[in-house]
Amino acid sequence: MDIFNKIDSTFGPLGKYMEQAHGYYMFPKLEGEISHRMNFMGKEKLVWSLNNYLGLGNHPEVRKVDAEAAKEWGLAYPMGARMMSGQTKHHEELERRLAAFAQKEAAYLLNFGYQGMISIIQGLVDRRDVIVYDSDAHACIIDGMRLHFGKRFVYPHNDMDNLDKELSRATKIVEKTNGGILLITEGVYGMAGDLGKLDKIVELKKKYNFRILVDDAHGFGTMGKTGVGTGEHFGVQDEIDVYFATFAKSMAGIGGFVASSQKVISYLMYNMRSQVYAKSLPMPMVMGSMKRLEMLQTQPEHKENLWKIVNALQSGLREKGFDLGNTESPVTPVFFKGGVPEATHVTKDLRENFDIFCSIVTYPVVPKGVIMLRLIPTAMHTLEDVEYTIKAFSQIKKNLDEGKYSANQIAEMFVK
Repeated sequence: MDIFNKIDSTFGPLGKYMEQAHGYYMFPKLEGEISHRMNFMGKEKLVWSLNNYLGLGNHPEVRKVDAEAAKEWGLAYPMGARMMSGQTKHHEELERRLAAFAQKEAAYLLNFGYQGMISIIQGLVDRRDVIVYDSDAHACIIDGMRLHFGKRFVYPHNDMDNLDKELSRATKIVEKTNGGILLITEGVYGMAGDLGKLDKIVELKKKYNFRILVDDAHGFGTMGKTGVGTGEHFGVQDEIDVYFATFAKSMAGIGGFVASSQKVISYLMYNMRSQVYAKSLPMPMVMGSMKRLEMLQTQPEHKENLWKIVNALQSGLREKGFDLGNTESPVTPVFFKGGVPEATHVTKDLRENFDIFCSIVTYPVVPKGVIMLRLIPTAMHTLEDVEYTIKAFSQIKKNLDEGKYSANQIAEMFVK
């Protein structure tokens, strides 16, 4: 059989909606300057879908440094992987600054967060080791574990009693294999906005011998007194053995970093295949990331503005009776009852009649019969934006409760 034959019968769980959804519900084009207001299909929308938490994506200071770095070095320098020909003093300087901010001995840059997490996992474990992970782990964690030839055990999301049992199972295995245990959790879970119970997980170290890897993509820059992340929020940053964060959220860029002890980072530098065999992070992103980190550290008003909007949005929605789940972070999920057809009509109504653009999430990411509209507040939003959105959502909820979005098919696209 030709390997392409299966494409004739299935495009996968998301691709099956391609004909009806492409360009509107999936792969939409947001155009214009990165902001809380952008153009979609030729009309300005209030956007709640960008992980530009601190509003740095289009900040004049950031744009200036990005442009100057591109002018001085271009987009190609340095050429080659860092191990061979792509090493610079500026990469090393950014790593020193990131390590100091993350309260770790050392750090190493990653070209992409997703790719980096896969390679961190692959580098840290072998067939003798056991991975224990949260059931709500991000796709990059899942894909990283697929490269692991040893055992892995999953515990229900944030269920500490079950985690205790899985650590006990893992301990019995590594006693026979002479391996170790790597526990993987997230700091902030990017869909539901709740936090990994890092304080409770750390407590289990008194009972079991394991190392903790934390994916804090959504926590870095937003959580903790100084923005170090979810570990700082819980007061356990020093207990996190391997700390990972991406530049794609608060830093509004590309890439990421891993931070740990000098020994671990030195090992990963020589054993993370996605970095050993990939081109070095371009200089404009390196210099731009240094500027973004500096602003994160010296301009607390960005984080303060973010949380002003977060608190206003979440408290306002809850006061109106909306279900936001267990979020404790800027990620703001709003849960409704309904299926894929209703979800598309809700989204279409929001975009066409209320000029609000937010992300729609349905099964299998959430249970059947549940619609989640995911709002991402940023420092760029205003209290007027919040007030308008709460009113719009109240009308949407009324329409949904009255059955106005009931349909057997996905709503038609507005294709021009």
